Amino acid sequence: MIQTTTSIRVRYGETDPMKYVYYGNYAEYFEVARVELFRTLGMSYDEIEKRGIFLPVSEYKIKYLKPALYDQLLEIRTYVRKIPGIRIEFDYEIYNEDNAKITEASTTLFFLDSETNKIVKCPDYLTELIKKHWVETI
Repeated sequence: MIQTTTSIRVRYGETDPMKYVYYGNYAEYFEVARVELFRTLGMSYDEIEKRGIFLPVSEYKIKYLKPALYDQLLEIRTYVRKIPGIRIEFDYEIYNEDNAKITEASTTLFFLDSETNKIVKCPDYLTELIKKHWVETI
């Protein structure tokens, strides 16, 4: 398993009149967390794309437990629990400043060759990078 943590402070423009984070902004938070996960592994999302691989989202699930509020510092814990094949799955948990879990989510992305526009398996260089940072769990 790979697990990373990313912090994001809720900006005013991301909230509704109740100062709750507007539901559509969570997808962007998860994108930031995914990008930072790859950066933590030692490869930027940009580098993956420069090597000819796109990662479109094919599935997105979310469960809101409590609202995230304006100016809160959120901690997004991102997990990859399976070695990727043609898909890579990310699980997320968002915690507020009181360390209360407020959101659970997952996204599934697939590997797409940018030249042929065909689905491919995870490139070897990325599989090796993931395996290098893999931590076995019980």
